[in-house]
Amino acid sequence: MKSNQTTLCYIEQDGKYLMMHRVKKENDINKDKWVGVGGHFEADESPEECLLREVKEETGVTLTAWRLRGVITFLCDHYQTEYMFLYTADAYSGTLIDGSECSEGDLEWIDKSSVYDLPIWEGDKIFFRLLEENCPFFSLKLKYVDGRLVETALDGKECRVLFDRSI
Repeated sequence: MKSNQTTLCYIEQDGKYLMMHRVKKENDINKDKWVGVGGHFEADESPEECLLREVKEETGVTLTAWRLRGVITFLCDHYQTEYMFLYTADAYSGTLIDGSECSEGDLEWIDKSSVYDLPIWEGDKIFFRLLEENCPFFSLKLKYVDGRLVETALDGKECRVLFDRSI
């Protein structure tokens, strides 16, 4: 069984995030969703080693500046619990592969203001808001039942208010 520890990175440039439209893998929990780049830890990897390897594999670039923003605990009725290390990055070396060359999905630069209009997980809206607000390091718990977000907690406390961007 694959590790239940993952990394996810949103590379930032000119008010945009590099995102992946997950349309290429069968039986993908993220099928048709827009997500960052990242994936499962390999044996004995640290979060940073996983981050750098996954970003290189999926984008062709090597990160040169990144920041760990939070840890997200995903609970889902159909999958094992996942612990995801969420990063943002704002510098890299190398040449980004053509957006359609990634084996996991199609890569595209998305305006940060447009992210909420894409098909993303409901809980992702919470951590995008935390990123927008430059929130210090956070721990976010998201529980899904039948693909629907039913419970959230931020730093150990319920966080319903974060669903509404207008607040």
